[in-house]
Amino acid sequence: MELLKHTPFVLYADDEGNVFEDTSLYAVGRSGFYAQPTEIEDWILLPNGGSLYQLPHRISVGIDVKTGEMRLCDKGWAVAAFIPPAHTTLFLASFINEPDAPTLPLFCYTAVGWYEGEFYVTAQRVERDIRQECDGFDQNQVELGILDLRNRFPNNRIVEHLAENCALSYHCPAARNYFMGRWECPIPTSPACNSNCIGCISFQPEHESIESSQDRLTFKPSAGEIVEYAVAHLETAEYPIVSFGQGCEGEPILMWETLRDAIYQIRQFTPKGSININTNGSKPNAIEELCKVGLNSIRVSTNSVQEWLYNAYYLPNNYHFQDLAESIKIVNRYGGWTSINYFVFPGVTDSVDEYEALRQFIKSTGLKMIQWRNFNIDPDWYLEKVGIIETPEAIGVRTLLQEIQKEFPHLKYGYYNPPMERIKGNYELDFAH
Repeated sequence: MELLKHTPFVLYADDEGNVFEDTSLYAVGRSGFYAQPTEIEDWILLPNGGSLYQLPHRISVGIDVKTGEMRLCDKGWAVAAFIPPAHTTLFLASFINEPDAPTLPLFCYTAVGWYEGEFYVTAQRVERDIRQECDGFDQNQVELGILDLRNRFPNNRIVEHLAENCALSYHCPAARNYFMGRWECPIPTSPACNSNCIGCISFQPEHESIESSQDRLTFKPSAGEIVEYAVAHLETAEYPIVSFGQGCEGEPILMWETLRDAIYQIRQFTPKGSININTNGSKPNAIEELCKVGLNSIRVSTNSVQEWLYNAYYLPNNYHFQDLAESIKIVNRYGGWTSINYFVFPGVTDSVDEYEALRQFIKSTGLKMIQWRNFNIDPDWYLEKVGIIETPEAIGVRTLLQEIQKEFPHLKYGYYNPPMERIKGNYELDFAH
């Protein structure tokens, strides 16, 4: 793609959500608390599947085209972008809150601008896999798959939950892929959790100013229900994965006895595919029991690899930060694949302290992959909640990605759990094409 001649212009929105460009201001990015200039190389075309948000009672910040000074755009409300999976944000949208600004919903808020008839965002693609790209979904095929699988598994509560709630109500990409008979199959199993994440998407206390974006699973599946549809998926799907731990549930490791029985039975029926768990990693002993019966990979979610910041966000019950590292080490000892689901917050994730902590975490655990995930949260609300009152100058998300890769060339970057064909063979495989 040809480089831009200058950074994009600021966008603003009116009360009806119509979006306009302000050609008197160049767009900037936000790192931590602060607006800062961006480089031309930081901007890419808004990927297909991205969208724009009007940010009520928030005023955009930009650089005056004539003077080069920072100033506010007083023409309307600020605008941010949602960038689709496989892309990681480099800068947040930069704005000033008015006193009555409501807390933003649980989405990511990437810097966005306008250049020669196109929307541009500050982002970088970190994943070759196209499994969640909009062009790959066929709603008619999804609905036919739902009809077929409901008929095949009429009494399976998980299949019904994935159909009615995840695929049809929330349009969850993982559930839609399952009903299209391909790739990663979600297995929600736990209605409870031993973390109290500030930005939890499936449960928010009544006193909070935000709402969860979806409802949590309300039942405990049996091992038989899991095995019934998981085996069928592993046997028939291309590049198959089955994954415990979804956004519509709590913490799957709390159901580890059921998971252990299910994994054991699955492997009695089929050796195909990969069995993965997305988890907070809070019970290393339980993780080891799952490895003994055939767990292939683990993805541990975290907002930070600094203990104080992790605890401030996750508010853990009856487990410790050190358990995350121990769970990763255990899976590595059993020859499994290990990832972290790393929530990227520009200005915090790329701070010097976090960078040094990440280097030590990779060294001490033997981590194999980082999934550089966008953090779906109101930036100001998050910083207040975790007690961050100052964000020193950061090294930059782009630099962070480069420096970590340079020091740990074995470490893979991505956005999704890899199938066995990538784990055991060619990691760079474009298997979804």
